[in-house]
Amino acid sequence: MFDPNAVLTLSLAGLAGVGITAATTLKGWQGWLKLKQMELEKAMERGQGGQPPSPAQRIDLADLKERIRKLEAIAAGIDV
Repeated sequence: MFDPNAVLTLSLAGLAGVGITAATTLKGWQGWLKLKQMELEKAMERGQGGQPPSPAQRIDLADLKERIRKLEAIAAGIDV
């Protein structure tokens, strides 16, 4: 009915494809997180240009940092 070698070959090829897709997606995700981290650092530098950031800006920045921390934990496979 089915050739066992053909089924095994197709299964391994599918598994390899899923692995490559997952690795590529993870690399892109980490790059996106790095970009957001750099944006936060720039926002912090701009916020300290003579005047301290307003309380609303501090809350927003703390919220963004918390989101990034959670996203990095998810990307690393750690339960938050």
